[in-house]
Amino acid sequence: MDYIKAFLIGGLICAVVQIFMDKTKLMPGRIMVILVCLGALLGAVGVYQPFIDFAGAGASVPLLGFGNTLWKGVKEAVDKEGFIGIFSGGFTSSAVGISGALILGYLAALIFEPKMKE
Repeated sequence: MDYIKAFLIGGLICAVVQIFMDKTKLMPGRIMVILVCLGALLGAVGVYQPFIDFAGAGASVPLLGFGNTLWKGVKEAVDKEGFIGIFSGGFTSSAVGISGALILGYLAALIFEPKMKE
């Protein structure tokens, strides 16, 4: 049941974002930044963690979850290191995910030989 709930909630988030992309004139990059900032804001307010507890990977995998991860890392680093944690916390909390995405993206590019659009 957890898999179905994660699939449905993650799909709902993606569907809402797709509708937002289709109905507005915002560029996809700006929408992604809005999602990350919204996830950090919802995490700071304390709303996003209960949502993750309910939805699991359906809430933690999309960009909203990435923003929440950045917020949690910054909060922990500020508590531990003070002001300098503002700059280092987000990097340490998300380093594994970013590294994995970069490595797997590079390997996929080697295997499938991507070409530029014409």
